[in-house]
Amino acid sequence: MEITDLISPKAVVADLKATSKKQALQELATLASELTGLHERAIFDVLLERERLGTTGIGNGIAIPHGKLPQLERLYGVFARLSKPINFDSIDDQPVDLIFLLLAPESAGADHLKALARVSRLLRDKAACEKLRGSENPEALFALLTEESEKNAA
Repeated sequence: MEITDLISPKAVVADLKATSKKQALQELATLASELTGLHERAIFDVLLERERLGTTGIGNGIAIPHGKLPQLERLYGVFARLSKPINFDSIDDQPVDLIFLLLAPESAGADHLKALARVSRLLRDKAACEKLRGSENPEALFALLTEESEKNAA
């Protein structure tokens, strides 16, 4: 499972303008809706439901909201760099400025977990996160995300 299996250049936002966790999830659900063809409300509801179970803010300014939808046929990812960090109820109480949204089919099982682990591994790399935070161009962000993926595969 590689990052390139999850995201496309269209799934990268370089300057997400959100002032709250809920607004960020709404914006990401809208973009995910365009990519998947699913209704944005269905995506948003799944994300909110997951957040009720516990925050997906994993610390160090990173959040990995995720959910499963029965209508999906494959995994989808959306990456966003926020213009200003927001409160995400993270486990370390630090604001979030990098979000990787992951959506999986209801039947994904192990693939969903492998994708979460892959994204988590990438975003635990402090050098990779610094590069992502330093880039304001969606194409550059996509290249950085997939470059790290290729490096790890080697």
